[in-house]
Order: sequence, then structure tokens, then C-alpha cells
Amino acid sequence: MWKCFGYFCYMGKYVIALCIAALPFIAQAQDKWDLRRCVEYAVKNNISVKQADVQARIAELQLKQQKYNKIPTASFSTGLGMQFGRSIDPTTNLFTNTQLLYQNLQLQGGITIFSFGQVRNAIEAAKYNMEAKAVDVDRSKNDISINVATYYLQVLAAREQININEVQIGQTKSQLDDTRKRVDAGALPELNLAELEAQLATDSLNLITSRSTFELNVLQLKAVLNLDAAAPFEVDTPPVETIPLESLMDMQPESVYQIALGYQPQQKVNALTIKSQEAYLKSYKAFLYPTLSVGYSLGSQFSNSLKQSNVIPLNTYSPTGFITQSGEQVLSPNTSVQYSQKKFTDWWAGYGNQLNNNFQQAVGLTLSVPIFGGTNSRRITYETGKLNLRDLKLQKENIDMSLKQSIYTAYTNAVGAMDKYNVSAKNVESAQKAYDYARKRYDVGLLSTIDLLANQNKLLTAKLQQLSNRYDYVFRMKLLEFYKGLGLKL
Repeated sequence: MWKCFGYFCYMGKYVIALCIAALPFIAQAQDKWDLRRCVEYAVKNNISVKQADVQARIAELQLKQQKYNKIPTASFSTGLGMQFGRSIDPTTNLFTNTQLLYQNLQLQGGITIFSFGQVRNAIEAAKYNMEAKAVDVDRSKNDISINVATYYLQVLAAREQININEVQIGQTKSQLDDTRKRVDAGALPELNLAELEAQLATDSLNLITSRSTFELNVLQLKAVLNLDAAAPFEVDTPPVETIPLESLMDMQPESVYQIALGYQPQQKVNALTIKSQEAYLKSYKAFLYPTLSVGYSLGSQFSNSLKQSNVIPLNTYSPTGFITQSGEQVLSPNTSVQYSQKKFTDWWAGYGNQLNNNFQQAVGLTLSVPIFGGTNSRRITYETGKLNLRDLKLQKENIDMSLKQSIYTAYTNAVGAMDKYNVSAKNVESAQKAYDYARKRYDVGLLSTIDLLANQNKLLTAKLQQLSNRYDYVFRMKLLEFYKGLGLKL
């Protein structure tokens, strides 16, 4: 008994470990992707969105670079070397044949104090460009959101088509079983059985086709999400009739267009890009005018060949006269001065003394006036900037017209899709009644199998058309909601 208990305990460890290892796969299998999760994942992982984010970061750095141009410049330089043969001593500016060690130190810089707004406009242009790139990230997110919603709805439509085909196969199999019994009993000819078997094969082929379409749509959705094609993936399927839709009366195209002009990221990008180009144009124009700047320079030099002068007072007595000191007559001392030179022996003290003695300062104004040569290229740059500005305005006008055309087209398609859906719903109702009557007549032997299958195929076609019209209407309405700034939701 204890051996059995120990065996179960031993095996229980492996069972528990196996269950723990399977938990991620079970959770992943039960994990479904709704539209919101798909959009959020795509926005976070799509390469185009990442590229737009990189461009926004570059634009931010460019703005910082333009702001740095307002700060005074400062640079420090030093040179250390050894001179041989006949050369000029940098500290005395005299020729020497002595080998020497020298060092030059210099701090210099400057700032532009007047340039007709060239720096200010360049900063403003960079700021608008940075804002445009930041909004362009939102534009990329919107584009990817529309693509995700499109493929997501296609996946849902393909799955609904699979369900319809499966129901159709179930009906055909039921008819086939009932007909086989009647044929075996001699109540119906074998031709009816063969016709139903052919219909079952057709229905099976339609199911295979719809499943293949579903898998392809899933692969396309994975590609938009930047997911591995082999990764487990299951789409959450909300009933199409429960998808919330705004009223078509609230989606008048002109009002939607006016809202979209101030809301859609592409329109914001265009407006900011034009402002940036206008500021750049002012900056280009400033290059045609004089520039006034102030500069400064601080420097010093050191050379180990420099000698210091030492004053040594020497008292010499010569009989040039007498003076009275303390009541006594003494010889008058004649003080003379003796000069001697020696190299610095204390390197640190000598180095500091030389730098202090050789310290140089300079400050000045510089006026730069463009006359020939560079002025022509700057003028061409300015004229090119004006043409680029004109081109950007034309692009904005064209994109606004395309947006208006898209909104009016989406509204017209939504109205048409709604009308088609209403008609197809009535068609399905009529086809269902016709099929029910045909089935009753077939059951009592008053209708041939071919006529029954014809009514069944009409019903299937009507259901598929209704499904297609329903999803088409949902997509058109979601597109209008997106243009109006209501986002994407199912």
C-alpha cells in the first residue's frame, strides 16, 4: 500500500510539472484578439510607425541644434612641440638656434548679434518641422488602424461565410440521409440520391474555399500586425448585428469633411509643414543681407628658453666724498646694480609666470556683407524655397480634395450598402420561404431533387450576399466614423 502511495506521489510531480508547462499554451489558445487589441499591437509594433517615430526624434534633435546657434561659441586650443635649428622663439619673437620646448594656449569664440532674423526663423522652422513629424506619427498610426480594421472585418466576413457553408452542408447531408432511405425503400429513384451527392460535393468544395479564404485573410492581418505567420492567433468574433454604428443621418459628408480638416493628422502635417517652409524661407532671405557679429580671443605662450632677469645690488665704496654718520666722518658708499640672467629652474613657477606675462586679449566686431559669388547661390536657394512653398500648398490642396472625395465616396457607398443590405434581407426572407415550401413539396414527392437544390442554392446565395452587404455597410460606416474622429470600435 505504501509503495502504491509513493508511486502516485512520484508520478504526481510529473503531472503537476506538465500542467504548469502547459499553462502558457492553454492561456494562449484561449486568448482572443479583438479589434482594439489588434490596433494597439499594430501601432506598437508596426515598422512604418517605428520609422515615423525615428523621424520625429531626428526632428527634435534638429530643433536643439538650431537653438544651440543662439549660444555664444567658445573653443579652446593648445599646441605643444619642440623646435630645432634656426627658428623663431614664440615668446620673444626673435630668431634662435637653441632647441626649445614651446606651448601655445588660446580661447576664442563669438556670437552673431544681428542677422535679420536668420537664427530666429531657422529655430521657428525647426520647431514647426518637429511638430509636423510628431503628428506624422499619428498619421502612420491612423493608416495602420484603417488597414487593421479592413483586414479584421474581412476575417470576420470569411468566418461567417464558413458558418453558412457548414450549415449548408448540414442541410444537404440531412436531405441526403433522408433520400437514401427513400431510395432504399423504392420510393424515390437513384437519380435523386446521385444529385444530392453531387450537391454535397459542391458544398464541401465551397467550404474548403471559404476556409482557405479565411486563412489567407488571417495571414494578411498577421502581416499588418507584424506577427509571426506561425504564431497562434484567434480572432474574437462579435456578432455582426451587435456592432455599434452611428446614425447615417449624423454622417452628412460636408460636415464630416469640415471636422476631418481640423482633426485628421495628414491635414495637420500639411499645415505645419507649410509653416515650417515659410519660416525657412525667411531664414534663406536673411542670408542675402549683412551679418554683424562680435568675437573675442584669449591666449598665452610658454617657452623653456625664456630667461629671467635677476637684480643683484652690489655695494662698492669709492672715495667720492665723506658723510657724517653718528657724529663721525665716513666714506660715502656708491651703490651699483649688477644684472644677471638664468633659465627658469622652477618649472611650475616659471610656467605660470610666463603664461601670466604673455597673456593676450582681443575683442572685435565683424561685419560680413555678401556681394558676389556666394550671393548668387543664396539667392537661388531663396527662389527654390519659394517654389517649394508653392508646391507644398498645392500638395495640401490636392490632399484636401482627395479627402473630400474619399468622404463623399464613403458616404455614397454607405448609403448604397445600406440599401443593398435591406434588399438582401428581404431576398433572404423570400428565399427562405421558397425553400421551406419546396422542402415540404419534396418530402411528399411533389418536387424533384433538382428543383429542391435550386431553391437551396438560391437561399445560400441570398445569405452570402446579405452577409457581404452587411459587412460592406459596417466598413463604410466605420470609415465615416473614423473621418469624423470617433475612432475605430466594434
